[in-house]
This record gives sequence, structure tokens and C-alpha cells, in this order.
Amino acid sequence: MKLLTLFVAFFRIGLFGYGGGLALLPLIYQSVQQFGFMTQAEFSDLLALSQVTPGAIAVNAATYVGLKFAGLAGAAAATLGVILPEFVLMLIVCRFLDSFSENPLVKGAFLGIRPVTIGLISAAVIFVSEGVLVHGPLISAKLFTGGPGYYGFIAIAIAVVSVLLMTAAKMKPIRVMLIMAAIGAVAGGTGLIG
Repeated sequence: MKLLTLFVAFFRIGLFGYGGGLALLPLIYQSVQQFGFMTQAEFSDLLALSQVTPGAIAVNAATYVGLKFAGLAGAAAATLGVILPEFVLMLIVCRFLDSFSENPLVKGAFLGIRPVTIGLISAAVIFVSEGVLVHGPLISAKLFTGGPGYYGFIAIAIAVVSVLLMTAAKMKPIRVMLIMAAIGAVAGGTGLIG
């Protein structure tokens, strides 16, 4: 029953989720809440893991959720669930897109879908930000002389520096992730985070 539940939940995500992996995150988060085994902070970890491993974010996230919920068979069920509708829909769309690409209804549909994608990605940013900034681990008193602070201060600094490195310095995202992972490892290894 678990496997069918996973397959159906992720099939629905794959069928109705538009806008790519980041846009699917709110739908994945709602499904995770349905299973009731993952906190917002754990979901943020899932997102980080999905970003740094090769492959599509939605597929990586589905595989992780399925593995955590029902083992290897769960990972296969969730992954197949999220991939199958997208695969079938792309076969259909590719077959008919050329003949309908100039249709005003199709053009209008794409005009409506683009802003929704921005909204879905923005919702994902809010979910992840809350999980990292509000529910992150405490920082030890070594960082602040006035007592323990919150991990949120370091998380905000890392987020701001990451945006600056990618926009102003035009640094590639993978390089930024590696640099920030190293900073996090040093902060965790020295006891600043924990």
C-alpha cells in the first residue's frame, strides 16, 4: 500500500507540476507533509541534496522521499511516478506542438503558465527559507559573546553572498555550492554550528 501511495502522489506531481524542478517543490513538500515524516529542516536538506546530485531536482527529490518512506522499492515507485506522466506528456506535446504552435489558444496558455512558474518557484523559496532560517540548528556561544544565537544569521549571510557571487561575479552555481559547503563544514567542524 505504501508503494501505491508513493506512486500515486508523485504521479500527480508529475502530471500537474509545471515549471521544472524548483516549481514542483511546493507540490513535493505538500506530499511529504501528507506522509508526515519529514520536518521543514529535513526538507531543506532534501533540496540541498537534490541540487548537488546529478539529475533533475524533482526526480532526485522523489527518489529521496521514496527511499526514506519505503526503502529501495519506495524510491523506485516515487521516481517512476514523477517521471511517467512527464514522459508521456512530452511524447504527445512533441508530436503535436508544431501544428499548434501558432494557435492563439496555445500561445495564450503559455503566457498564463509562465507567471505561474515564477509564483511556484517563489513559494519554494519561502518554504526552504523558513526551514533553514527558522528551524535551523542553534549556533554555539563561540560566535556571539552575548550567548547562543541562531543559525539563521549564518544562513542569511551565506544566501546573500551566494546571490552576489552568482549575479555580480558571474560565478557558476556548482562552484558557489562547493565554496559554501566548505564554509559550512569549517563552521560545523569548529563548533560554531551545532
